[in-house]
Amino acid sequence: MSVAVEGITQAQAARRYGVSEGWVSKLMARYRSEGPAAFEPRSKRPRSAPSAIPDSVVELAVNLRSELVSQGLDAGPHTICWHLQQRHGHTVSPATI
Repeated sequence: MSVAVEGITQAQAARRYGVSEGWVSKLMARYRSEGPAAFEPRSKRPRSAPSAIPDSVVELAVNLRSELVSQGLDAGPHTICWHLQQRHGHTVSPATI
């Protein structure tokens, strides 16, 4: 990065590269702790998904769908939600199904 190599200020680097001074400051802090690896692209994926439904509920939904289809019944998302609520006590949005 120019700040480390050329000795320019963080404000000058921000103007040169069209980014905020805060971003340059954050990158410089990473550079001091990680070295050149600080400039490698990082994943933007969340570290967790607290609103995700548990795997056990997903498995129940899949099993319910198979069960309903094998019986020749409606296996749409609203029906599966109803069965999850009535038979298993799990409230799930039809959009999730």
